[in-house]
This record gives sequence, structure tokens and C-alpha cells, in this order.
Amino acid sequence: MNASRRGEYRLFVLAILLLAAVAVGGGQERVLSDWMKLYEPDVYKEMPYRVMKPINFDAGERYPLIVSLHGGGGKGTDNRKQLKGWNKLLAAEQCRTDYPGYVLAPQSDRLWDAEHLKKIKAIIKDLPSVDMSRIYILGHSMGGHGTNILIQLDPDYFAAAAPSAGTGLRDTEDFIDAAVIKDIPIWAFHGDKDRVCPYERDRELFAEMKKSGGNMKLTTWVGDGHGGVSDKMITGADNGTTQLSSNRCDPEPVFLKWLFAQKIPAKNQKHKKK
Repeated sequence: MNASRRGEYRLFVLAILLLAAVAVGGGQERVLSDWMKLYEPDVYKEMPYRVMKPINFDAGERYPLIVSLHGGGGKGTDNRKQLKGWNKLLAAEQCRTDYPGYVLAPQSDRLWDAEHLKKIKAIIKDLPSVDMSRIYILGHSMGGHGTNILIQLDPDYFAAAAPSAGTGLRDTEDFIDAAVIKDIPIWAFHGDKDRVCPYERDRELFAEMKKSGGNMKLTTWVGDGHGGVSDKMITGADNGTTQLSSNRCDPEPVFLKWLFAQKIPAKNQKHKKK
């Protein structure tokens, strides 16, 4: 091969490598499912997150916001794995039409903690037209545990919480203080055969909430274990039985209808946009 041909060959190889680099660097968004593309990616102080805006957004309206916390399978920094089955359900057009609002899905590489909450609050503060009296939080497994942790850190911030299998791992001593969260409308979900995050701890928490007149609903997925139940908080299921800790609980049986009805009373609102 003469020098001229070698030069042409090098240019051809470089062009192929450049195209491959572009594909690797920018291809991630192209291979996302259509519903995933509704969740726009961003990063705040090294915390990746995605936000789905309300359908037919109107700046003159005020919209509720759901903080969606992923479980252990979503850990990382790729800003993608945190999108779970319930995020897909929330992205369905009919769901967005019936329950217009934001969904914020942050991503963590460790257990959810106070630093995450600080960043989540900062992101929400900068979003337009958020109804600060209707900030909700939910998640499964590590995300359910995180839900319980974050509402304890600031019980006045969230209008409602929905932890699924949120009691922490079997081999840890996670403490949930019922006295701190008893006034937050909580709808917890748990499989009674869960061997990863003990169902018994949710039963104990429910007993404490019942004793103190707390505002907690507990849905038990009879016969279910840890996996495969995370989406059921959105869809419901025939094997679910629900108990109420007191007459303070909203008995509404449809989860999203219940969730979007919860609101912090004006006299208790401490987190307002400036």
C-alpha cells in the first residue's frame, strides 16, 4: 500500500472511530423508550435526575410534584436506571391527563440521606409553577426506605408519602420514628412474604401509628415477596388488603386519587417559593 492509500485508510479509520464515539456518547438517549424520553435529564451538584413536566403545561396553573426514589437496582450515575416500572405508569398519557403534575426522579449511588433531600428541595424550588403544598414522595425497597428517612428529616415538607417495602434490609437496624411522622398521610405497601425488607417492621410501625392515632394506611400484598410488587402501588391488585390506623386516614381506595387529594393545610405551610 503506497503512502497515499495509507493516508486515505487512516482517514477512513479515524472517521469510523469518530462516528463510534459519537454513537457511544450520544446514543443513550436515542435508545430510550418513548416514555423515558418524557423524563428530561439534568444534574444538580453531581446528583443526576430526570423530570417529567405536566402534560399541556400552563404557567398560570400550580402543579403537584411526585418525588420518585429508586431502589437498589437503580443506583449509579447513568441518569437512566432510576426510571422504574411505576415511572412508566406515571408517564402514560391517560394518567398524566387525569393527574397532571411533575415527577422528579433523582439518582443516587448510596442510601438516600439528608444531602439528597437538600438537593431535591433545591431542584423543586427552581421548577416553575409547583404547588408547594402538594409535594409527594414514594419509592420501593431502597426507595421505600428512603421515603421513610426523608419524611423524618423534614415532616413538614411532604403532603403525603407512599413507601413500598420501606422498612430497610433484614440485617440492619433501621429506625422509623412514628412520633415524628404520625401527622403525614402515609400509604405503605408491603408483601407479607418479603424476606429482604421485613414485613414485620411495617406491621410494628402500623401498630405504633394506630396507638398514637397516626395517619397511616397499610396495604398488604398477601402471598407476595419483595420483587415484582413495586408497580402495584399504582395499579392496585386483587391480593391487597388495606388497614387504616385511625379515622384520620382518607379511605379512598384508588392510590393516585388518594395521593393527589392530599395537601398541606395553609396554616401549616412552611416551604413556599419566593
